[in-house]
Amino acid sequence: MPVNQPVAGRLRRPPLPDLVVPIAGTVFVLAGAAGLIPALAAVALAVAAGSALACVRLAWLAGAPVARTAPDRLPPADSPPAAGGSPPADSLPAAGGSPPAGRRARRAALFGRCAAILDAAVLAAGLTVAVLPLADPPHRAQVALVGLAVTALLYGAALLRIPGRSRLTVAERLGRTVDILGLGLGLFFAAWMLLPPGPVPPVAAIASVAGATGVAVLVVTAGADRSRRPGAARCCAGAAATLAGLALLVVLLDHGAPDRAALAVAPPLLAGTLLTADGARRTATGERSRPDGFAAAWPGLTAPAGIAALAAGHRLWTVGEIAAPAIALGLAVIPPMVLRELLALADQRRRADRLAPEARPCPVDERPDAADPLAELASRDDLVRGFARRVGGALLVVDLVGIADGAAVDRSVLVEVARRLRAGSGPGDLVARLADAEFAVLTDVGPVVAYALGSRLLSALTKPYPGAGGATRIRVSVGLAETSGGDPEDVLRQAELARRRAVQLGRDRVEWYDAYLEEQLVRRLDLERELPGALARGELDLVYQPVLALADRQPVGTEALLRWRSPALGTVLPDELLPVAADLDLLGEVGRWVLDRACRQLADWSDGGRKLWMAVNVTPRELTAPDFVARTAAALAAYDVPPECLVVEVAEPAVGAELPTVVARLAGLRSLGVRTALDDFRAEHASLAQLRRLPIDLLKVGPQLVGPAPDGHLPLIEVVAKLGDRLGLEVVVEGLESDAQIAGARRAGCRYGQGFAFARPATAERVEAWFEEFGSAPR
Repeated sequence: MPVNQPVAGRLRRPPLPDLVVPIAGTVFVLAGAAGLIPALAAVALAVAAGSALACVRLAWLAGAPVARTAPDRLPPADSPPAAGGSPPADSLPAAGGSPPAGRRARRAALFGRCAAILDAAVLAAGLTVAVLPLADPPHRAQVALVGLAVTALLYGAALLRIPGRSRLTVAERLGRTVDILGLGLGLFFAAWMLLPPGPVPPVAAIASVAGATGVAVLVVTAGADRSRRPGAARCCAGAAATLAGLALLVVLLDHGAPDRAALAVAPPLLAGTLLTADGARRTATGERSRPDGFAAAWPGLTAPAGIAALAAGHRLWTVGEIAAPAIALGLAVIPPMVLRELLALADQRRRADRLAPEARPCPVDERPDAADPLAELASRDDLVRGFARRVGGALLVVDLVGIADGAAVDRSVLVEVARRLRAGSGPGDLVARLADAEFAVLTDVGPVVAYALGSRLLSALTKPYPGAGGATRIRVSVGLAETSGGDPEDVLRQAELARRRAVQLGRDRVEWYDAYLEEQLVRRLDLERELPGALARGELDLVYQPVLALADRQPVGTEALLRWRSPALGTVLPDELLPVAADLDLLGEVGRWVLDRACRQLADWSDGGRKLWMAVNVTPRELTAPDFVARTAAALAAYDVPPECLVVEVAEPAVGAELPTVVARLAGLRSLGVRTALDDFRAEHASLAQLRRLPIDLLKVGPQLVGPAPDGHLPLIEVVAKLGDRLGLEVVVEGLESDAQIAGARRAGCRYGQGFAFARPATAERVEAWFEEFGSAPR
């Protein structure tokens, strides 16, 4: 009867045992979790099912010759051997493609011994778990530790015999050692953090150290071999999962954990045995390596730190503190990460040097006739082509502007900029000119080293440029984006977004692209696009929050709060709106509208018989404008508003830089009869020092001052209230959200308050309806 082979490229359904065994193991674990059977018995049954299947497959592979079939000709994992123990005829090497008979025989014998030892390792792991329910509870941890040691020794002996191992260079061996050290430290730190507080039993300590070391070695080896030796990589991954499960079992037993906690070891043990058998099968059938390119470096960099951070977070959440030795161990994860990045940089340099001269970009210094460095820089097209010749790296976009905002940078300075860029870049880096005063550097180093390169270039480019008319200074913004095999246009866009962020933050800085940064920049660009016409379109609005007297909870005033009701962006609050308005030079226009609208509303309420004040927030930039006092007087006169009904507020943290001018403007407002307020008072030493200099009538503080004080000290709100009384200031507590805060503010002697506990900000109509519940006595 002919044997039907699977068609190349067609997906084959998994063999029935590969489906039944995991399902059976899941059923056993669920039964143990539900209490239908003892937890250790459930683990033993689940692991026994996987070990039995893996042992059968490995025992067959131990007597089968090694074939050399293509990956799409792999025989089914559960296909039985032919008569006499030989594999099917169509799995034998094709004529002309097989190695010599003697070499093939030695390879078959070597793999046979390897499969037999793997079989023994899987059997040892299964027996270790199987005998635990039969052992005395006090001795179960020791039994599991012995099983862990035997299984580890057998796995080590087998994995060293898997065919296909190649000799590592010194650099590769060093890199692998650093990866193992970093991951091992991270795993050991995680084990320490996850163990219960208190002394660690000796058996658990031995299992933790041995498990962390073994798993680190196996995981790093599996990651290094996953492309060149996929079968061997699976065997290593299976061994790592099996040993991790046994080590966890030892720790749980030695700490006297509840029986159901042992159910956590079933998944890694079951997966480890099946992975081991699958990896041996792939090796036996001669699975070819996959052309995945160079191994990614980021797992080796981020995995140890991620594991340590998660474990530390769990410890802080459950225990609340970390001992000093544990902190030192956690910090020990950092040096291997740094060393790993340096080794990756050196490896990338070596690969770049091995490229043929025509396959790598020509550095600017090597180009002929480089008398004009600016003209000899690479173009944007050269930069895009350079992406295809690099496995990884980073792109830096450098933007220049004269020291005066918007000033052009002359050609002599640009020529010197090109020289400094070449001098500061590496020999394999590609320097390009994207626009008149915009450059780019494409490098094959990792992102951390690329950031250091950007900082060096920034320092070099911001130094003065000598000229006939004197030294010239420029401002520089650098955006950094990782290439990581991405589309060149996408990487250029990301680096450009990072550069824009550097511009927004004040220039002369390096900004690193990330997804959150892009969200911020896109939002900022949308705000800058929509804001200029918002006032003309009637999209700006004011809402009002009442201010009440704490003694009788009667309204005495309101605070006008700006809102931008954008159809495209939704409601935009002042914290987001005002910085954009300042950058677009619209702050004065917006401020005039707010003052005018607030005075008009105050006049409407005054005509209705209500005697209230209206507080208007202004920024120091608005307040220090030369015509601010005159504009305020004009708005009051236009609506016939009494000056004492208007309160101008300025935030305390922002007045320090312009303190003399702020003092003069506040004094001018008070000369008109307008009351002034200092908002967001922080009760710090610097704040107290400048409080005497500011001509203000009201002091506004946050609810954080109302909280309890340390033993033997007055609450801060009482200190501020007493200080305000001595200085003749009335204290307003804002942000009150509970009756307890209201009571604390009133007990301290504060006169006014506002917050959600009284009323939320609302439109003028709603606030007016709210006023109907109260009287209109003047305050």
